[in-house]
Amino acid sequence: MHSTSTTRVKVESGGTGVAAHVGLHALGRFADQLGLGAALSARVAPRGERMPLHDRGKALVHMALVLAGGGESCSDVEHLRAQGDLFGSVPSDTTVFRMFHELGPAERTELAVAMQEVRTKVWDRVDDGSRVLLDIDASLVEIHSEHKELAAPTYKGGFGFHPMLCFADATGETLAAVLRPGNATANAVCDHVSVLDAAIAQLPDAIAAGHRVGDLARPTREVVVRADAAGCTEGFLKACAQRDVRFCVTVRSNAQLSRAIYETSVIASMWAPSVTKQGEIRADAAVCEITELLDLSKMPTGTRCIIRREPLHQGVQRSLFPSLDFRYWGFYTDLDGTPVELDQLMREHAHVENHIARLKDAGLCRMPFTSFEANSAWLMAVALSADLVRWFQLTCLEGRWRTARPKAMRWELFHAPGRLVTRSRRTIVRILAHWPTADVLVEAHRRIALIT
Repeated sequence: MHSTSTTRVKVESGGTGVAAHVGLHALGRFADQLGLGAALSARVAPRGERMPLHDRGKALVHMALVLAGGGESCSDVEHLRAQGDLFGSVPSDTTVFRMFHELGPAERTELAVAMQEVRTKVWDRVDDGSRVLLDIDASLVEIHSEHKELAAPTYKGGFGFHPMLCFADATGETLAAVLRPGNATANAVCDHVSVLDAAIAQLPDAIAAGHRVGDLARPTREVVVRADAAGCTEGFLKACAQRDVRFCVTVRSNAQLSRAIYETSVIASMWAPSVTKQGEIRADAAVCEITELLDLSKMPTGTRCIIRREPLHQGVQRSLFPSLDFRYWGFYTDLDGTPVELDQLMREHAHVENHIARLKDAGLCRMPFTSFEANSAWLMAVALSADLVRWFQLTCLEGRWRTARPKAMRWELFHAPGRLVTRSRRTIVRILAHWPTADVLVEAHRRIALIT
């Protein structure tokens, strides 16, 4: 019986002709085909008397590859630096460190413009023409050091930062990411509005037209923003109406709402069966509209209130209305449609948790610098890396790989090993024989070559 899990070998340093991150090279080639590095470089002017050896756009793309591969600090760029045959001239960790400290608010604003230009190219390929759904949420980032600027106690008793994020539901892209102190409030109107404006600015011009502040153009695409109870403020909903952006926001419990739920809870005819994500009827959950029972005069014109109830179960969150049989939950919206359809749409806001989990699995939890501005630049790089991976998945991959989690992408694709072969003055990468995803990477490279 063979009980050993490895083969006995002798280990030595100094190996050549091997490659350890073939999939990350594919991701980098994809970024080059999109013109990402060139677009970023054009927006960040070099500093100092001499031209830098490594321009900032290229350095940002290299750090995006590091984060996609699971890196958590500037020093992890050395793993790319050791493979010049695949990644060319890679900046050192000290160069990357300086870069993050040079990217202030003005530079990040310019880089956001470059990202919008590249994002438009991607949306030309993947956009299906349907309504654009934006999901806003804030998340806590725990930091185990009191020396980081503006790190502060959080409302959950921890310590760190409280960034606010906005995602495009159809693609999972991070359209806006704002780093905030740990004690920042979840329902800050100015932060919600700032994140919404930043997200709209990232949409292709044809979609964003009519939704930006001061736009006189008539919108051609419907944009809907979804948020939890933190977004249920008069100021935020008014800002949405001013931008011709539809909204769905979770309601907060109050006496008027409790009274309306009490009046409808005993009228079975007012409740319609809910449906699952696949559109199948779920008999144990029901939906009801109580708009006529509420005074919504302070809300934007056309605001409706939809209530959902479902049986109590272990671990259920706090209910809007005290009941021994059901948990009640609801939201305000100004969208047209039946209560059942709108309930299904609003419940899909839960996708935001998956998007945040993906960011936390790719560098969001680190915040490696003392400077708040440098950590804000790190957050920008994390979002850039996550978007690059999502573009790669949607454009170059098929099947389960289009929605694969970061861990699966790293383990099975990004860190695929290979051998470097030179033939006819060309460098060829031969992926390890029998590697499970070799065909996936070969097909991805074929698709990358077709991008113009």
